[in-house]
Amino acid sequence: MAALIEQERYTCAIGALQTVVAIPRAVPILHSGPGCGTMIKGFFERSSGYAGGDTSPCTNFSEREVVFGGTDRLRSIIKNTYKVLDTDLQVVVTGCTAGIVGDDVASVTDEFLEEGKPIVHVETSGFKSNNYVSHSAVVNAIIDQYVSRFEAENPARSEKKLVNLFASVPYQDQFWKGNLKEYKRLLEGLGLQVNILFSAHSGGVKEWQTIPKANFNILVSPWYGEPIVKHLFQKYQQPWFQFHYLPIGGNETNRFLNAVLAFAKEQDAGLDEEKAQHFIKEEETAYYEELDNLATFLLEFRYGLPNHAHILHDAGYVAGLTRFLLHETGVIPKEQFIVDNVPEKYQNQIRADIQAASDKREIPVYFNPDAGAVQDQIRNLHHAGRGLILGSGWDKELAKEKEYDFLSIACPTPYRIVLTTNYIGYTGGLRLIEDIYNTALASYQ
Repeated sequence: MAALIEQERYTCAIGALQTVVAIPRAVPILHSGPGCGTMIKGFFERSSGYAGGDTSPCTNFSEREVVFGGTDRLRSIIKNTYKVLDTDLQVVVTGCTAGIVGDDVASVTDEFLEEGKPIVHVETSGFKSNNYVSHSAVVNAIIDQYVSRFEAENPARSEKKLVNLFASVPYQDQFWKGNLKEYKRLLEGLGLQVNILFSAHSGGVKEWQTIPKANFNILVSPWYGEPIVKHLFQKYQQPWFQFHYLPIGGNETNRFLNAVLAFAKEQDAGLDEEKAQHFIKEEETAYYEELDNLATFLLEFRYGLPNHAHILHDAGYVAGLTRFLLHETGVIPKEQFIVDNVPEKYQNQIRADIQAASDKREIPVYFNPDAGAVQDQIRNLHHAGRGLILGSGWDKELAKEKEYDFLSIACPTPYRIVLTTNYIGYTGGLRLIEDIYNTALASYQ
């Protein structure tokens, strides 16, 4: 008997249409039923981009297509999309019905490729995986079917200082725009050139075309995105540097940047190490100056601020936030809950990363995609002092029930609008401190 999951905090595989939406002037074409795009838009909210959500072209797969196949309808939708939308790239993503019927989508997109159209197809049947997994599938499909057409102009590993960054999953990480922009700023501060590939701060498809030129790749993730860097290693012999969790605040951003700098040296990137260290020191000084300014406030309000926290998020955020809360805010991480359905083979490493945050206390970690069950577990936990829950909008009532402070930092979240806020780096750490303590202060009458 299949188990039911309550409050799933990710989507089925076709949710990776948001990966396409995050590329400037790229358009997903849904070869699926009419509800798929609406479902994804409803989960992520405010995520339509150039042509996403309800505006995504869709074949509206019906009973007729189930019986007779949907390739003719797909061909028609693609033709009409080119007429109506001014696009740089089209990516056909398939839903469950197309996957079950077995439509030959590749044969249809090949017809347009022969005309020189920039089009890609990728299998994203919802029953096969989730959007964390299919994000990598979409990126790799674009690399194989689009980027590979420009290899002659972009020789492999020809730019020593150029790197490709793979970090936030667009829209699944609601801070993805701000995070990518900050990663780019920090890495450029070391002297690197950075392809972030997504958002208005990227160069769109022109930037994607230069992926092969990068000297190496940077992956900031405990597991999602790993198939991308492995594929690029096989395809272009690009090595990759992996940081397993989000670098938030002074300690971990220093660790991240210095590790990147060491790896770049191994790859003969030709960076000015003295200049890079000066940048790191300057950023670190500015960060700790703000923490010094906060000292009097923390002393005066120390009995009225949260002293422990539970986090419900994906593995990268839980590990990064645990370290940040413990070492840079004094909020003690208690039981932590990882809800992104992490494959079992990665779980021991993630536990080790979290436990390494402290050699003085045990931090219990639970992997469970059933966030409803997680909430029941938190209801039965009791700790002295004022608590804080960092999670999705679904956790607001739980925090109220336990008289905890609450900060919405994960999808889905109807209680917060995020445009370009970042939570990574030095500036992201300061913003997170603001958000945590402003939430606590707002409860004072």
